[in-house]
Amino acid sequence: MAADVDDLIAPDAPPWFRRALHTPFFDEFVEVEGTRIHYLAWGEPGRRGLVFVHGGAAHAHWWTHVAASFSRQYRVAAIDLSGHGDSGHRTDYSLERWSREVMAVAADAGIDGQPVLVGHSMGGFVTIATGALHADDLAGVIVLDSPVAEPAHEIGAAKAGQAFGVPRVYPTAEEGLAHFRTVPPQEHYLPYVMHHVARRSLKEVPGGWSWKFDHNLFSAFTGSIRGVAMPYLPKVSCRFALLRAEFGLVTPDIGDSMYEMLGRSAPVVEIPEAGHHGMLDQPLLVTTAVRTLLADWDHSTPRRR
Repeated sequence: MAADVDDLIAPDAPPWFRRALHTPFFDEFVEVEGTRIHYLAWGEPGRRGLVFVHGGAAHAHWWTHVAASFSRQYRVAAIDLSGHGDSGHRTDYSLERWSREVMAVAADAGIDGQPVLVGHSMGGFVTIATGALHADDLAGVIVLDSPVAEPAHEIGAAKAGQAFGVPRVYPTAEEGLAHFRTVPPQEHYLPYVMHHVARRSLKEVPGGWSWKFDHNLFSAFTGSIRGVAMPYLPKVSCRFALLRAEFGLVTPDIGDSMYEMLGRSAPVVEIPEAGHHGMLDQPLLVTTAVRTLLADWDHSTPRRR
């Protein structure tokens, strides 16, 4: 949904949020395996870098108010995975192909050296796979509330696809915005963050307005979504950290299990009062957690398995 930046900022938004949305960024594109991949870029090229990866059916602007604050120190990118946001759609999707898209954006964005990836939910699964397949090209990966667990039929791909509903065209943008919701839902959101994210989620189509994501994207998962990254998690050899939302999908038991699969060598940090979509209810805590990890990684030696 095209709009002036000020139209994307709710009247009750606090100063820090306004500063983040007014931080200059560029819309960039890179071709990956025949599909045009869109990403956002902040900060000066030639600096150390961060790449933010959104969750399923989301888009790069879910991260804008978090990612922009890092642009004073880093070259920062936020990807639209294929089938999402302003990237092209494919006939089929896979975790491995999304991982190659992430690495293509990292290479194209003007980052100096090895980037750190930050992924949320399904984007965390992509980040885990990227950390296993491309560890030598990464400085580390940080995952926000991505539950890697044994397959469970109630959270299979078909069920996930149904949760997002059937593709709909709304006669007006306002009607579409009235139907914006997250999957899964959570008890608390910051209204001014939702105001921005929802308005970035719509596109104009023949007959009205519709959501940007491809409803066929869940073809990437032949079984349980929670199990898709399980083969990759033990193979991640770069720095790794798991941010667990207190009221999210990574329960303490799942966090403990992931810690074991990582060889008891990666931190598991709880984000208090956060739901699964931590950037929508506790973005400053998420930002602080990422900053703390980056500062520690600059001044510590990794613990080997």
